Amino acid sequence: MYPIDLFFRAAQRHPNRVALRGPGNAVVHFEELAEQVNALATAMQREDPSDRSRVAICAGNSAEHIVALLATLAAGKIWVPLNQRSTALETNRILQSVTPSIVLADEKGYELVRDSATVIMLGPPYESKQTIGQLAQPFIGQRPETLDLGRDETQAIKFTGGTTGAPKGVMQPYRAWSACVVNQIHAWRLNEDDCYVVCAPISHGTSTYLLPILAQGGSLAFPSENNPPQISKAFDQYQGTISFMPPTLVYMLMSNPQVKVEHFSSLRHLVVGGAPMPPEKVDEAIGFFGPKIALTYGQTEAPQIVTAIRPEDVAKPVNRGSSGQVAWFSDLAIMSPEGRLVSHGEKGEVVVRGDLVMTGYWNMPEKTAETIVEGWLHTGDVGYLDERGYLFIKDRVRDIVITGGFNVYPVDVENALCKHPAVHEASVFGLPDPKWGEAVHAAVQLKSGQTVTDKELMQHVKTLLGGVHTPKQIHFFEQLPRSPVGKVLKKDIKDQLSISSVDL
Repeated sequence: MYPIDLFFRAAQRHPNRVALRGPGNAVVHFEELAEQVNALATAMQREDPSDRSRVAICAGNSAEHIVALLATLAAGKIWVPLNQRSTALETNRILQSVTPSIVLADEKGYELVRDSATVIMLGPPYESKQTIGQLAQPFIGQRPETLDLGRDETQAIKFTGGTTGAPKGVMQPYRAWSACVVNQIHAWRLNEDDCYVVCAPISHGTSTYLLPILAQGGSLAFPSENNPPQISKAFDQYQGTISFMPPTLVYMLMSNPQVKVEHFSSLRHLVVGGAPMPPEKVDEAIGFFGPKIALTYGQTEAPQIVTAIRPEDVAKPVNRGSSGQVAWFSDLAIMSPEGRLVSHGEKGEVVVRGDLVMTGYWNMPEKTAETIVEGWLHTGDVGYLDERGYLFIKDRVRDIVITGGFNVYPVDVENALCKHPAVHEASVFGLPDPKWGEAVHAAVQLKSGQTVTDKELMQHVKTLLGGVHTPKQIHFFEQLPRSPVGKVLKKDIKDQLSISSVDL
């Protein structure tokens, strides 16, 4: 069986239950949703009969997005989510890499993918483009052909960032999605009375919660707008019991005066992940929402959830700062730089193996071989396990900046900065930030005789890479600190900035 089969079984068991809610009073029952998914999946197979072709989706959160995603899975296609907050340049790099035969977009997403050969609109007709409703209409009442595929076949290719000139796509197999569904249901004790409020982007972590909720006969609810006041109202209107949010969104809710705590009276699990959340912020969130904060640890390479910790355990002092215990179908260990598995309490790199782990990076065998060694996925995170098996993350091996739940690879920003004619060299890193978890910072050394303002450089990066990658602050250095062999020393830069901030 395939992950999508769990949805169809739920639709058979609960045809009259509500599967999708909102915005407003709009509802879609399981029977109706299954009919829409089957029709669109059949249409996709007719549009492109070839096996294992890719379908890219660039859209915001909506019921139509859910239908399109489920239909992609039902058609046996490979889902490629596109970040609506990205740039046309980066989006086109991904499209050129995976060559999807079908691209689905809403009006905003269309601006990023308009040059693609086959674009089908999720919403109303736009620039004479066909809509998913028009595409699916002739196939109402029909079901797609079932493919005979192995558990290691790819279900999705999710792009987490890029290295020099090449986007990096994580190939998530069917087994990882199935394991993820079981892990979510077990960790959060999901049932048919659960209502998941869709806040964070479907293209990212939210996607891992859709099938688990639907598989249990629960519902997905959409705020009328994706801002703190409307999210708060959605929890109240739909009696939301669970949602996944990056720390940034949690902070935004807590700081917005229009957000009412009483709107979250039905909430059981506010699952926080995608970026580190300092213990002090966890305490603050518990003080605001009550003992309903749950935490997870995972990566796109091992999607939600490698470890999890429920609200009742988050509140225990012994677990302060922990990401929880390992979920089912995975092994978790701590490894020394020499490749030795270390004992409890000893720090090292967090490594994972099992069903949850990706099969590799799309068209990047060398990078795959570096990351998965003898079955172990090397996460790049440093941590330790206590004697109870609780994971504590302490640092990162790799220079990834996780800002607002999004991964930013410093080399991408450094390359963008160095494209400016005034920049001699740049070093990019993350620093703790109360709003974003980590904020992107850049240290820049200009060419002799050149001048440029920090705002000009920020706009330069934003134009090339988008707002997520744009440094929140740029620090100018006459000479960047270097090792004896000329390598820029990021640690020395951070140390200097820390001293400077104290002196100020």
